Amino acid sequence: MSYSQPPGDQNPPPQPPYGQPPYGQPPYGQNPYGQQPNPYGDPYGGYSDKDWTTTLVFSILLGTLGVDRFYLGYTGLGVLKLLTLGGCGIWWLIDLILIATKKLPDAQGRPLRE
Repeated sequence: MSYSQPPGDQNPPPQPPYGQPPYGQPPYGQNPYGQQPNPYGDPYGGYSDKDWTTTLVFSILLGTLGVDRFYLGYTGLGVLKLLTLGGCGIWWLIDLILIATKKLPDAQGRPLRE
């Protein structure tokens, strides 16, 4: 038995060198698609553009309808909270406590500004 290659496949295509990035991806350490980091940093200093007081008022008045979650950017949780009417009030109370103690960040994980 011989393990020879079939005719026509005498020279397989060369493999990319070790460490070369896959097609369509930038080399390590470079921003994708030519995007440059913001040279001025975060305009809010690491804080969210959402206001804590506004979120608290939304949670107190319209929390059972999920308006507080929509405002913070949690669209899926806002819909779920709307459909369950704030988890029959339990989820509304938990969110109210989390917002009042400033433990609930926005959807990007940034703390709310005051």
